[in-house]
Amino acid sequence: MQAQDAAEAYYDPDAMREARHHMQQEMGGQIFYFLQADRFEAQSNEGSGLALFEAQGWVGGDYQRFWFKTEGEYAEGGKLEEAEVQGLYSRAVSPFFDFQAGVRQDVAPGARRTFGVVGVQGLAPYWFEIDTALFVSHEGDVSARIETEYDLRFTQRLKLQPRAELNFAVQDVEELAIGSGLSTAELGARLRYEVKREFAPYIGVSWTRATGRTAALWRREGENPNSLSLIAGLRLWF
Repeated sequence: MQAQDAAEAYYDPDAMREARHHMQQEMGGQIFYFLQADRFEAQSNEGSGLALFEAQGWVGGDYQRFWFKTEGEYAEGGKLEEAEVQGLYSRAVSPFFDFQAGVRQDVAPGARRTFGVVGVQGLAPYWFEIDTALFVSHEGDVSARIETEYDLRFTQRLKLQPRAELNFAVQDVEELAIGSGLSTAELGARLRYEVKREFAPYIGVSWTRATGRTAALWRREGENPNSLSLIAGLRLWF
């Protein structure tokens, strides 16, 4: 006879089921959620400006979650330049890393594309946050993205966050001004002050460079392939 069957011989079965449910909730199996606007900022570059947003969140348990990610840019005057939304199934494959798979939709005017996504996100040794993804569009274009950031603490509230992002493409996509190989690299640093952990204004600097074929396509469209921007923004989470 199993232990739970033996207990039900002495206690009400309904009461035992309720007790097991409460124990499972305390020991695991709960549903949690998290939402963070990691970057909500204005950038100024050579007299021109843009607004940038990046947010992500999840809902689920300890091992399986649904992730939501979005990012985009607005030019001066409020015109949407580019934006994307991702919906991902995520499963823990180690104490520090999750495997993710799902769909990405680009929603910017003139650049509407759908992608399949596979990637890995987590915390690398020495507390580097890593987010990698491979994208395959509905037209067969293949690209990849690697993002990493690190929090350097000066005090409990004042922190410097270096950040790097690399974008790669397997083939040219001229209508989107993307060339094969390493297409763009972005390096930045943001100094934030956590008024509360959930609310942190920041200032910083960001350097972006298009390389190779991508740089040539940007020049053809009148864009500077090498830019340095000053930043001011907010970091929020719930």
